[in-house]
Amino acid sequence: MKRILFISFSIILSSLSLKSNSQEDTLTTKNNKAEKIKDGWTFGAVPVVAYDSDLGFKYGGLVNFYNYGKPTSYPEYLQSIYLEVSRTTKGSGINQIFFDSEHMFPNKPIRITGDFSYLTEQALDFYGFNGYQAAYIPEFEDDNLNNSLYKSRMYYRMERKMIRFTADFSGNLFGEKIKWLAGFAHINHKMGSVDINTLNEGLDKDELLPSIDSVPGLYDEYVDWGIIPQKEADGGKINYIKLGIIYDTRDNEANPMSGIWSEIIIVTAPKFLDNYENDYTQLSLTHRQYFTLIKSKLSFAYRLGYQGTIAGETPFYMLPYLNFSYNPSIVIEGLGGSKSIRGVLRDRVIGDGIIFGNLELRWKFIKTVIKNQNLYIALSTFTDFGKVVQETKIDKSNIPIDGSVDFDNYFDSNNDKLHLGYGLGLHFALNENFIVAFDYGLANDKRDGSSGLYIGMNFLF
Repeated sequence: MKRILFISFSIILSSLSLKSNSQEDTLTTKNNKAEKIKDGWTFGAVPVVAYDSDLGFKYGGLVNFYNYGKPTSYPEYLQSIYLEVSRTTKGSGINQIFFDSEHMFPNKPIRITGDFSYLTEQALDFYGFNGYQAAYIPEFEDDNLNNSLYKSRMYYRMERKMIRFTADFSGNLFGEKIKWLAGFAHINHKMGSVDINTLNEGLDKDELLPSIDSVPGLYDEYVDWGIIPQKEADGGKINYIKLGIIYDTRDNEANPMSGIWSEIIIVTAPKFLDNYENDYTQLSLTHRQYFTLIKSKLSFAYRLGYQGTIAGETPFYMLPYLNFSYNPSIVIEGLGGSKSIRGVLRDRVIGDGIIFGNLELRWKFIKTVIKNQNLYIALSTFTDFGKVVQETKIDKSNIPIDGSVDFDNYFDSNNDKLHLGYGLGLHFALNENFIVAFDYGLANDKRDGSSGLYIGMNFLF
């Protein structure tokens, strides 16, 4: 019987002042408790525990340090350092350090964000390209005894190991609202088939996964048929430059109640930066806007975006990544999943060009102070959507035509349509910036899966 992942249970451990002589003033009053203006260094920490019969026991945690400097800076922080380390007993893992500051140069407000990560995924989702043009047959991965179509619980999976280094810089271009953006990234991918032997360790006989030789996954079939080119199949190194312009009038970054955040970004990986397998250029346009409906309590936020390849050929392993000026999460990828279309299968909607959008109501229904730490709890309701507008080219000439392959199990000739997810979220925020998020989304179409529960950090945008 198929096992279901028990998504991480997370508990806010603390957000403690690390400065013994830290001073605190009051900001506002709610429920007879005064919100504290923080100064100096504070931190918040969250443990992560999960279990999956295929991937093993997941354990680890994360911590986010904030330096608020003088009390006059709060709720804006001077520096943020985010650390996360987690493992599964069968080999998957997250190792990340992320740094963010706009105050490293006192006389020049240049924002610096840097990331160094080593990420391993034994069972990364892979459903093909171009949204609904790639057929999804849930019975292929459902090991119910009465299911005659079952292939493997890992059929729509592949393995990914990634080393990533990014460094982004931004500063004022015209006043404080219009900013320039420049950055560099090195990403080294190692892609491959799921390591079935490792995942089978410790399983009962009736739970064993079939070998790749006897039951290849969709990724293996795409490689065998040449849909995924041989030069890309095992991954590769990408060095890219990021350039952009940002318009930002938000009143707060962590959870804005008003303002606009729009950006135009070009990401280019030219041959002269050692991109010998594939050189490409992508254009990303994102507009976000925030409205206060009830002061300090209720807001409406929306995000609209486009991303497309405008030159060259983007490698298949780079297509899921969404390009933004600021990425507070470990991996921003989709469409589909926790950071794009919640409720829809992760990476379900992949193509050379995509459009997407999110609509969200956010209600801070509890705002208080506990042990000198500011806390608010927010409930949200959301609708997410997206589709492919620029198709990835697929060469089907190497697929056997002897009747051994049922094309209806793999492809749909119709154009992609809008993929829709909707649901509810719950957020716990300590000192405005450390936010633990719980989102539950439902897919509108069974071709996109059924639902998803996501536990992570921060609001979606």
